[in-house]
Order: sequence, then C-alpha cells, then structure tokens
Amino acid sequence: MLLEEKVAVVYGAGGSIGGAAARAFAREGARVFLAGRTAASLETVAGDLRGAGGAGGAAETAVVDALDEAAVDGFVDGVAARAGRIDVSFNAIGIGDVQQPLTEISVADFLQPITNAMRSQFLTTRAAARHMTARGSGVILAFGGGGTQTLPGLGGFKIALDALEGLRRQWAVELGPHGIRVVTLKSGGVAESIPDGFPGKEAITDSLVEETQLGRCATLADVGDVAAFVASDRARTLTATDVNISCGAIVD
Repeated sequence: MLLEEKVAVVYGAGGSIGGAAARAFAREGARVFLAGRTAASLETVAGDLRGAGGAGGAAETAVVDALDEAAVDGFVDGVAARAGRIDVSFNAIGIGDVQQPLTEISVADFLQPITNAMRSQFLTTRAAARHMTARGSGVILAFGGGGTQTLPGLGGFKIALDALEGLRRQWAVELGPHGIRVVTLKSGGVAESIPDGFPGKEAITDSLVEETQLGRCATLADVGDVAAFVASDRARTLTATDVNISCGAIVD
C-alpha cells in the first residue's frame, strides 16, 4: 500500500473533495485524522473508513475551524502526541467564495475567499511543518491550484487560487531543506462535487466537460487516487509544483 504506516490529517474531510482524499489515504494504509466544522459529515466519512477495515479503522474525527489559529495548533499537536508523527497534511476546506462581476461585488465578498484561503492554508501548513521538520520529512497538499485561464464573474475566487500557488512556492522553498514536500492539486472543476439539486447542476457539469480535452472531468475517485500517490514516497521527487488533473481544461 502506498501510505502504509503513514499518518495523514485532512481538513474539510466532511466535504466531497476532502472525503475522497481521506478514503483514498485510508485505503492505501494511512491512519487518518479527519477535521472539519460539521461533526455529522465527519462521522459519515469516518464510518466509511472504519467499515473498510485496515488502517482506516483507526480513523478519528475532530471539529476544527481551520481559520482558528489556536484550534488548528491544538488539533495538530494532539494528533502528533497520539500518533507520534504527522506525515501528510491535506487542506481541502471550502473558502466561501462569492462569484459576481468585479464591478458589482462588495469589498468584503471579494476578499473573503482570498483571506480564507491564505489564512487557512498558512495555519494548517505551519502547524504540520513544526512537527514534520523535527522528523525531516512530510508532505503538504492543498486543493485548488490556479492557472492562466479565468472566466468573468468569479469575484475573488480565481485570485484566491492564484494566491494559493504563491503561498505554495514560498512554503516549498522554506520547507524543502527540511525534507518536506509542498504540492497543490488543480482540477478545473469536479462535477461530482456539485450537490444534487444544486440549481443549474446539469448545465455546469456540461460546461466543465466541454472545457476539457479528454471529454470528461476528474471524478472524486480520481482526486483521491492522485492525492494518495502524491502523498506517497513514490512521488518523492515532486515538490514546489502543482499537479494538473483537469483533463486538459487547464493548459499549462
């Protein structure tokens, strides 16, 4: 298994993206700690992991606001104390984006996803890095990297993704000498993550597929599989970069 005996922390684990990564990590042998703001959704994912048996049976949940410095630090310190180490930290929280044209959006709504992304990714990375540095190894993963393309009406969303790439570069150069890898995953949109009943879901899904070169967009299983590989030692040469799983929707 790719992540046998590894300890992984997943933020936003109750959501579709975080849950997909958590399931893949557990399937590949990791002991997974699930963090998020909603206990019920975390327990749903944890139940899946426990039901699958193996290392995933050791899944633990914690209600954590990934924007709260004290909460993040306390959670990570607790995980390290119980598990003895942290090998993987994956942040997939929602950033609260409000998508409107820039001429119409309020300052608060524009800044919200940028502020949330930067604060959360900084806090969760710093908390994990403090423990990873002592061991001389670790992997920091984030979901939602940017690209050169954009669309009108996204408000601060795309800018937040671009800022995430800048933060990834800075962390990578500072943590690399300590054996810690830093990678972002970018998808171009995962249709399966759109909730059933969401207005316009079918049209959105069609537009996501239309933008790809392969005639399909990444599935949640794809996200989990790639995240597990990147977090594993088989990807030990990958750092200071993004991994493009957009099926060609984002052209590098």
